[in-house]
Amino acid sequence: MPYGKHAGWLIADLPGPYLAWFAREGFPEGELGTLLALMHEIDHNGLGELLTPLRGKVTP
Repeated sequence: MPYGKHAGWLIADLPGPYLAWFAREGFPEGELGTLLALMHEIDHNGLGELLTPLRGKVTP
């Protein structure tokens, strides 16, 4: 996330309530807005596990 309270966070790691706020107030224009809207849909529908393969192997 490039700005705001969650600046520096991966979009995939943003909390659901923050994504829901964007859904209510409006997503920003451009690619960032598209990605936030997509992440909101993934989060809202409980599909977060779809992102696991994209994160790569996690080492302890």
